[in-house]
Amino acid sequence: MSGGTKLDTRVIHAGEPRPRVAGAVTLPIFQSATFENPPGTDYHDLGYIRLSTTPNHVALHRKLADLEGGEAALVTASGMAAITTALMTVVHPGEHLLAQDCLYGGTHDFITREFARLQVDFDFVAGDDADSWAAHLKPNTRAIYVETMTNPLLAVADLPAVVEFARAHDLVSLIDNTFATPVNFRPLEHGFDLVLHSATKYLNGHSDLVAGVVVGAGQRVGRIKRALDLYGGALDPHACFLLQRGLKTLGLRMARHNANAQALAEMLSAHPAVARVHYPGLPDHPHHRRAADLFAGCGGVLSFELEDPGLAPGTIERLELMTNAPSLGGVETLITRPATTSHAGMAREDRERLGIGDGLIRIAVGIEHPDDLVRDLTQALP
Repeated sequence: MSGGTKLDTRVIHAGEPRPRVAGAVTLPIFQSATFENPPGTDYHDLGYIRLSTTPNHVALHRKLADLEGGEAALVTASGMAAITTALMTVVHPGEHLLAQDCLYGGTHDFITREFARLQVDFDFVAGDDADSWAAHLKPNTRAIYVETMTNPLLAVADLPAVVEFARAHDLVSLIDNTFATPVNFRPLEHGFDLVLHSATKYLNGHSDLVAGVVVGAGQRVGRIKRALDLYGGALDPHACFLLQRGLKTLGLRMARHNANAQALAEMLSAHPAVARVHYPGLPDHPHHRRAADLFAGCGGVLSFELEDPGLAPGTIERLELMTNAPSLGGVETLITRPATTSHAGMAREDRERLGIGDGLIRIAVGIEHPDDLVRDLTQALP
């Protein structure tokens, strides 16, 4: 769409088929595994669900590329399918990856466990210490991988430095933009090569599907698609339909997520039972200035630590509105202890070294009225 069209309009209209299919205002679900193809069609362009080429895939790809400002997009069967397929396409056996040292648990486990089997070397680097990165470079380093905001401590890496470093050393820069979404931050506009999402979260926004997204230059995304065609991690057309529908309210939802999380973070930071709050929207967050410069909002995830970590389980049990469940990005508020969910696969010493103790509580703030969320959390705290 036109570059001057606002994002709240683009989430609704970008990528939609014109003319409309049989006049349908909403793109129908094309529940067909295969489609008739003209003679001479390239294999990877055949109309087939596993090749991500159904009309539902095509429209969704166009919309997602538009929102992130990329040439092309690809949806996958999960966020991890997007991450693993992108990494395995960019970094090959015998090569080396630099990765931020506090990543989503699934990504961390894939790198530390599967890369050894795949004969891919890696080093973790501190996201806010750009001067230290060069010491980890090797002649076979091919990429650098970071997250917009880390899970669950909401650290914000020196993202402009990541882009500058990648360009200086001819590396592919990859960023997981799940927590920010294109509403709050658009990495391609800042020079990143590939943007990844768990669309399970904010992009869909209703906790009813699992999906992933890759966005970037056409040639790069094309290579990842060809790998996905072989790995088989395609998204089915009905899930494409749900994701496309969820995207249309992304701007509205993110505005409430941003505001609600800020309200809860401010309440928690003033509560006597709380030792520390992790949310970049707070002035005392170590990366607050960086977040304010880069982001339109700090998203809907925050975490906090109680003065007495042993009281964390009881606090969660006393909640009435918030649900004790993993994941994030839905309209309902979810609360969990990362040590038992997202980072359960990490060794205790690794978790504690990163600041993810057993008493850390993460809130994935929904879009309920903020007064009700504050009231619920206040009555549950010790």
